[in-house]
Amino acid sequence: MFYLPMILAILSATAYHISQKAIPARVNPMVSVVVTYVVALALSLALLPLLPSRVGVGESLRNLNWGTYGVGVSIVGVELAYLLVYRSGWRLSLASVTSGAATAILLAGVGVLLLGEHLSFRNAVGVAFCLAGLALVTH
Repeated sequence: MFYLPMILAILSATAYHISQKAIPARVNPMVSVVVTYVVALALSLALLPLLPSRVGVGESLRNLNWGTYGVGVSIVGVELAYLLVYRSGWRLSLASVTSGAATAILLAGVGVLLLGEHLSFRNAVGVAFCLAGLALVTH
C-alpha cells in the first residue's frame, strides 16, 4: 500500500504530459483549461463517495485553509504553463525533466530556508545532481 499512491502519481503525471502535448494548437489555452477542470470536477464528485472519510463534507469544507486555495491557483498556472511550454516547442522527453529538476532544487531551498528542514550530505549531493542534470538537459 505504501507504493500504490506513488505509482498512481507516476502514471497520472505520465498521462498528463502525453495529454497536454496532444492538445491542438488551434484550441484557446484557457478553453482547454476550463474543460480540463469541468472533467476534473465531474470525476472528483464521482470519486467522493468511494473515498470514505471520518469527517463529512461540510466539516471538511469548514476546515479548509489557504493551502487548498493555493493549490487551485497554482494548478491553473501549471496547466497553462505546460500547455504553452509544449506549444513553444519543448520536447515531451525534456519538459517535465527540466521543470521537475528545477522545482526540486527550488523546493529544497524553500524547505531549508523557510521551513527549517535539514538536508543531509546525501540530500545535498542529490540536489547537486539535479543542478548538473538541469544544466545537461537545457544546454
